[in-house]
Amino acid sequence: MKRILFVINTMGRAGAEAALVEFLRRLGPRTEEGEYEIYLYVLMAQGEMIDLLPPYVKLLNTRFSAGSVLSGEGRRMMAGTVLRAFFRNGGIVRKLSGAAGNLADMIKSRRLQTDKLLWRAVSDGARRFEQTFDLALAWLEGGSAYYVAEHVKARRKAAIIHIDYEKAGYTRGMDRDCWREYDRIFAVSREGKESFCRCYPEYASKVSIFHNMIDRKAVRRRAGEPGGFSDEYDGMRILTVGRLTWQKAVDVAMDAMKLLKDAGYHARWYVLGEGSRRRALEKKAAELGLEEDFLLPGAVENPYPWYVQADLYVHATRYEGRSIALEEALILGCAVVASDCDGNRGLIEDGENGVLCRLSAPDLAQAVAALLEDEKRRRELGRAAKEREMIQEQDDQTLFGLLS
Repeated sequence: MKRILFVINTMGRAGAEAALVEFLRRLGPRTEEGEYEIYLYVLMAQGEMIDLLPPYVKLLNTRFSAGSVLSGEGRRMMAGTVLRAFFRNGGIVRKLSGAAGNLADMIKSRRLQTDKLLWRAVSDGARRFEQTFDLALAWLEGGSAYYVAEHVKARRKAAIIHIDYEKAGYTRGMDRDCWREYDRIFAVSREGKESFCRCYPEYASKVSIFHNMIDRKAVRRRAGEPGGFSDEYDGMRILTVGRLTWQKAVDVAMDAMKLLKDAGYHARWYVLGEGSRRRALEKKAAELGLEEDFLLPGAVENPYPWYVQADLYVHATRYEGRSIALEEALILGCAVVASDCDGNRGLIEDGENGVLCRLSAPDLAQAVAALLEDEKRRRELGRAAKEREMIQEQDDQTLFGLLS
């Protein structure tokens, strides 16, 4: 029986976490037959998606909070975990020095990212295990990748990159050549692979593509469950699903909505998700007079009824790996407008199964307005999206081969 360890940063409600749950679910038959023994370690020991973990997965965290990582309480718990990490396993001076070095690099680049600033300290202060695994798999870049590379004993090591590495803010200084320790590295899209290889050309021979796994039948089934919009609004509904972070460019979407309202469009924009920028976005909505027009209902357990009830889905991001939210919109036959970046470009063929546009408020507003005015075009794009997804149902099997 092969012992496999999966490591992830949190189990909060997000795309990579959903993809992990689906991958673990697909390992079920092999686990039941005694082929695999599956373990999971979550660096921050938090996240509501832990409740979806298949019963045969052995959670190695001795304590775990199933609350939202993005709630006020969740953020306070995360801060406590980070603080304790500085004192656990020794090396506090080295940890502080590393964080200070990362901070200096971020200030120089004028881009402060707290999570990346502290992932190294969290990794170094995480729990260590004596057993040797047949395979250790870091499901995310950052803390998970650092931890598996430096603190896990395994015969083989692999990692999955879910982002555009060039644009996400990671540096060689942060990574400290952790990728040297991996036998295989997987990117969730062709564009993600190319981005990583530009950053680390010396490891290009290790890199393969492994698309996020999505249970398409379950997505379609759950779209028919009760839920969705409940505000009895009689205008056009625009939907976005994603975390309230800088990457997801909700601020640009809000500026685009202001242009649409000023132009007289009878529409309302909804963003399902939580994140550190909620207060800033709520303040911006108030300043723009969009309190009734640009709504932030929060994260929901089943967003799929919202997708099928919306008139238009918009995915405006600054960078992307391969968005599960966008892929789910295509599966459900939504008319889609997406920003023209690598990860989105891998799913959308402009004018065929969606519309790509530059990430600016005027360009986004123009693309959205064109589809709000053209119901026939929205139906055509939604139909093409469904047909394209049916063709792409087969996932890359390379990662499964690594488990054999």
